[in-house]
Amino acid sequence: MPTYATAEEYLDYAGQPGPADIDRRLTRASERVDELLTNAIYDTDEQGFALDAELKKAMMQATCAQAAWLIAVGDEFGTASAFKDVSMGSVRLARVDSKDGTAPRYAQDAVSILLRAGFLIAVMTW
Repeated sequence: MPTYATAEEYLDYAGQPGPADIDRRLTRASERVDELLTNAIYDTDEQGFALDAELKKAMMQATCAQAAWLIAVGDEFGTASAFKDVSMGSVRLARVDSKDGTAPRYAQDAVSILLRAGFLIAVMTW
């Protein structure tokens, strides 16, 4: 699976360098972008990168936005963000407030970038 952004592109997008493991985080963010584009049809090269320059740029920016969000929330795998309150003594967990009781999986900025570029056709609640 291709990684849609480099550490240098992340630096340009975020205005600051990523953490030491930014390449791995960009790979994880690329996986989320792939999920958002599951039903999109577009031409790719032999490595799996979009041939359309506009889509390729939107995918890079969405990947950077997703990585920045994952870094900011500090929950790359979406486990801790499902809870707004966690206690260990007498175990107390409170779920994040949402319509379906789950935490968001996608950065709203990543979704917006792909929407504005015309590669997502409907606004969805993530």
